[in-house]
Amino acid sequence: MRGCIIALQPKIFRFVISTFMRVLKLLLIFALLTAGIAWIALRPLPHSADSVAFSIPPGASLRRAAQVVESSGIDLPAWQFELLGRLLGRAAQIKAGSYEVAGQITARQLLDKLTRGDVSQGQLVLVEGLTFKAFRATLNATPDLAHDSVALSDAALLAHLGATEASPEGLFFPDTYLFDKGSSDLHLLARAYHAMQRQLAIAWETRDQKIPLKTPYELLTLASLVEKETGQASDRPQIAAVFMNRLRMGMPLQTDPAVIYGLGEHFDGNLRRIDLQTDTPWNTYTRRGLPPTPITTPGFATLNATAHPPVSDKVYFVAKGDGHSVFSRTLEAHNRAVAKYQRGQK
Repeated sequence: MRGCIIALQPKIFRFVISTFMRVLKLLLIFALLTAGIAWIALRPLPHSADSVAFSIPPGASLRRAAQVVESSGIDLPAWQFELLGRLLGRAAQIKAGSYEVAGQITARQLLDKLTRGDVSQGQLVLVEGLTFKAFRATLNATPDLAHDSVALSDAALLAHLGATEASPEGLFFPDTYLFDKGSSDLHLLARAYHAMQRQLAIAWETRDQKIPLKTPYELLTLASLVEKETGQASDRPQIAAVFMNRLRMGMPLQTDPAVIYGLGEHFDGNLRRIDLQTDTPWNTYTRRGLPPTPITTPGFATLNATAHPPVSDKVYFVAKGDGHSVFSRTLEAHNRAVAKYQRGQK
């Protein structure tokens, strides 16, 4: 029995040594693998320019994202980025969008950026008083957007947005819009359209119930006239009050900006008497009531002023030349103001 034990001892010793060597080899491999992954994850990634931009398409896999990163000019082989993402359990967390890398970044930081959805953003400012035609021109000139709306007519665009209005004029709220670079301009248009719907609903729901308007769209249309007639913000409520008084009296609104809008391409910058006499749907000298559509994009302050005009007996106003207007109750007083401020007579 003792001889058997003695005979087994060398075998046990060899087994222990063999197992130890295998474990040591595995530990060495693990250490090398860990060091390799750490090197991949933490080394600064050089790239070919001061900043590198790329877009991850919707539904892209980690492998596809890794290929996009490599092809963008960042010195990170696709297999390394994919391996890092899988080892860290991020394979299903990549988010679509446009990204920008400026300065040094590591693969781990880049992976964090793509899984957080830290996309690069552009900015578009839609200012009050723009026509929709001018807004579309601004939109089309914005290089960071995908111009999916270019081929759409105004009617097709409204249909795409689910809008029931016949004209796009005035339907897009003026504001500063941030957007993911490379995103569709249709998304931005939808945001601006729904923003105007919300603001118009607020203005209509809180309006002075005595104003002579029947629908939110009429409020939007009148607000667009107030927007174009306002030189100074402080005059806005009084201008709205004048238009409300004229509507109540059945008096023509007689606002030049509406006439100019109706002339369209025929307006050369000089409004003549014949223009005031030439009938169009927007000629508020030849037709009573509101024009059929807004003529520009009113802002929230104008919507609010139009929904809450002050009590006033004024039915005329004329520009003084400094941005302000002079308001009058009678035609005689108005004519005197016109002579003084428009013709230079004392």
